[in-house]
Amino acid sequence: MPTMSQTEPLDQDPVFQLKGSMLAITVLELARNDLEGLDRQLAAKVAQAPNFFSNAPLVLALDKLPATEGAVDLPGLMRICRQHGLRTLAIRASRIEDIAAAIAVDLPVLPPSGARERPLDPHEGEKKKPEKPPEPTIKPTKIITSPVRGGQQIYAQGGDLVVVSSVSPGAELLADGNIHVYGPMRGRALAGVKGDTKARIFCQQLSAELVSIAGQYKVSEDLRRDPLWGSSVQVSLSGDVLNITRL
Repeated sequence: MPTMSQTEPLDQDPVFQLKGSMLAITVLELARNDLEGLDRQLAAKVAQAPNFFSNAPLVLALDKLPATEGAVDLPGLMRICRQHGLRTLAIRASRIEDIAAAIAVDLPVLPPSGARERPLDPHEGEKKKPEKPPEPTIKPTKIITSPVRGGQQIYAQGGDLVVVSSVSPGAELLADGNIHVYGPMRGRALAGVKGDTKARIFCQQLSAELVSIAGQYKVSEDLRRDPLWGSSVQVSLSGDVLNITRL
């Protein structure tokens, strides 16, 4: 029976094999001169994948037939293929009788092939597309409404952190995303702690001991020299430089 990918053969002694060629033309390689068996087995393959066999261009490969096999009824072979949706374009042959039969019906003859075609899977175009990877889980914004005291550490994992009160010296805010402080910011603020370079820090009054985005930081000694010290600012990262701009 024809071998197409992982499909199990119908017969122990296959009549033919269907193989894919480099030119995307189906090659039907006869193993035995048995037109009745071929008709039966092609019908089974068409039942498995009817769209694949619809007007498919075909090369009949007779060059692998054993020398002991008799002459092939080429018109009958082409008729069977046509009944199952395969349009014969040429034959591949080496035996004189097969070449003569092709010439008699004005069918092109290709030389025997030494190349190895891969077995053809008629379901190849029907394989499922890979599933779209799940969207990353975004955790809700963490909101703190009470003052953050010295010694406290608050971490917003997988999202933003919003503090709607003051942050005392010695307190530490950390977030995988952005940090918003709607009050005096006197402690430490570290945004994008897992490497998000697009994260930002927004604060109503910059008086911080340290600000950091994705590992790049400035301490209070540097911040105090900034003309926006004590103002309402946003902190962003450009390359490895922290930029402080007015809100």
